[in-house]
Amino acid sequence: MERIRLRVLAETNLSFFLVFTTFYTNPTAISNNPRNVYWFPSTFVKPGDQVVLYSGFGQNRSVRTPDGITNHFFYWGQKEYAVETAYGDCAVLFEVESWQTTPLE
Repeated sequence: MERIRLRVLAETNLSFFLVFTTFYTNPTAISNNPRNVYWFPSTFVKPGDQVVLYSGFGQNRSVRTPDGITNHFFYWGQKEYAVETAYGDCAVLFEVESWQTTPLE
């Protein structure tokens, strides 16, 4: 049941966003060493929608509510908790709208 819940503020495609977990190195700074990374699949969202990322297994799906909001459910596929809140872990959301890949040589 561990999850990260995000409220959508602007129309976008989730494929430009990723979440990684890390830990606090002190009360105001986080480590730049990610533990787990989740890159959202291509999914169009609009303001008011909610995005819920569960750490466990399941099938990604979107459910529209009677009030017109859509809840988008995603599953990380982790066997254990992705974020250990008792140990000072945190989740970081990144927007990567402009990216490219280069083959390794």
